[in-house]
Amino acid sequence: MPEFNTNLWAPWRMEYIRSLDQENQDDGCFLCNYWAHPEQDRENHVIWRSENAFVVMNRFPYTNGHLLIAFAGHKGDVTELSPDEFTEMNLLIRSCVKLLRTSVNAQGFNIGYNLGLCAGAGLPGHLHAHVVPRWSGDTNFMAVLGESRVIPDALNAMHDQLIAAVDKDNPFS
Repeated sequence: MPEFNTNLWAPWRMEYIRSLDQENQDDGCFLCNYWAHPEQDRENHVIWRSENAFVVMNRFPYTNGHLLIAFAGHKGDVTELSPDEFTEMNLLIRSCVKLLRTSVNAQGFNIGYNLGLCAGAGLPGHLHAHVVPRWSGDTNFMAVLGESRVIPDALNAMHDQLIAAVDKDNPFS
């Protein structure tokens, strides 16, 4: 087998690691902070809000358009959701799928929750769903060999593209 360089650099991961420390020390839960400050929606990459929940871009995405859906309430597990909240979460997931299909031509999706630290939850105290758009051929050696991802578009540019396509008055369309 050919010899590969075993060092693949992903400096954006350090920003993520530092942000976890900063959130824990200074401001608490970033999702609660985003909910409390709608005037900062553009800066925080919030796509839209419903009465009880909101959709935000993941700052450290697996692919372009990786969205998070969270409730205003700080609940850490899917079993804490009321039936109405569970229904609303699924309606928002469906809306995110529609948005990503129309705005970035996503061909498939990974959708799910990470419940608990051992399951990969970076924020185990505030339940959120992930909607990750996918395209044929989008996986490559970077993720497999280097645990790195190649994100071809800036967050602000992707935010603008999603905002242009979203129907903020009807998040459950």
